[in-house]
Amino acid sequence: MGIFDKIKDAIFGHHDKAAAPASPTGTTINPTGTGPVIASTAPSATPVAPTGPAVNTTSGTPTAAPSQAPSATTASSGPVDVAAMLDKAVATNGQKLDWRHSIVDLMKALGMEASLSERKELAQELHYTGDANDSGKMNVFLHKALLQKLSENGGKVPAELLD
Repeated sequence: MGIFDKIKDAIFGHHDKAAAPASPTGTTINPTGTGPVIASTAPSATPVAPTGPAVNTTSGTPTAAPSQAPSATTASSGPVDVAAMLDKAVATNGQKLDWRHSIVDLMKALGMEASLSERKELAQELHYTGDANDSGKMNVFLHKALLQKLSENGGKVPAELLD
């Protein structure tokens, strides 16, 4: 998996899963890995036929019919708000990071290594043709190209960051 894919997965992977990460079985767990299970989206191994009218467990009122939770593919109906996801990542990170202007801070916000070698690898993936030893110019290119590519891959990126 390339650096871009890791960044994309870090941003898009949190879409519709803001409360906690999901385990491979679809069960949502506490982000620390301890404590109670919050919810499960794993399909039942055997189909269960309804035994009576469906009842809203919160209000106790009958519902029209049993409903099935949307699948992961139908749950994410719109584009991922990249800015909101990165703002949330920065808030969670606890460091003062300016992801809107810095590729290094963007990568750090996502918990990634932002070393020169990692950025050079990302530069290759994003087809940077400039001097990879001029990290200032490369970083400006990477930031702009990354946000553009996230936009092209289903991300909603503020227009001022795409100019």
